[in-house]
Amino acid sequence: MAGSIKRKYSSITSENFFSQITDLAGVRVLHLYQDQFPLIHAFIKQKIESQDWFLAEKPTAYSWDPEAKEFFEKLELEVKVKESYYTSIHYLIKPKESSQICCEIQVRTLFEEIWGEIDHTINYPIPTQSRSCKEQLRVLSKLVSTGTRLADSIFRTNSEQ
Repeated sequence: MAGSIKRKYSSITSENFFSQITDLAGVRVLHLYQDQFPLIHAFIKQKIESQDWFLAEKPTAYSWDPEAKEFFEKLELEVKVKESYYTSIHYLIKPKESSQICCEIQVRTLFEEIWGEIDHTINYPIPTQSRSCKEQLRVLSKLVSTGTRLADSIFRTNSEQ
């Protein structure tokens, strides 16, 4: 663990520990298909608006997909493109506005979770040097995106009956 912290964060002190390490506590919210995300987002927004939770920074949607970027922008999320093909929505919340301690909420589909775990196993803490693995992860990410779109389509079609 200490080695991971040293690699990810260059200069941690007792004074800046909580401001530098904002993902000390975390929750991952997994859902089946992308059309479920607006409900999850609305729930989190409601907790913030009722001041049960406080945002430490603006929520960020990480994606490489231009269509997903547009989807997240409509929900007023900051979108950052990841060359690594990482896809996830991150909320950094605090229990009180004055709190130093944050909790990171990551929201993603089950397809995205599978890709993320495979990528993390191969690329963390040291990224793979294998060109083949990098290419295969890129292809898998595109398959994950296709799977998520197909799942949305299946559920939309089923709800029309």
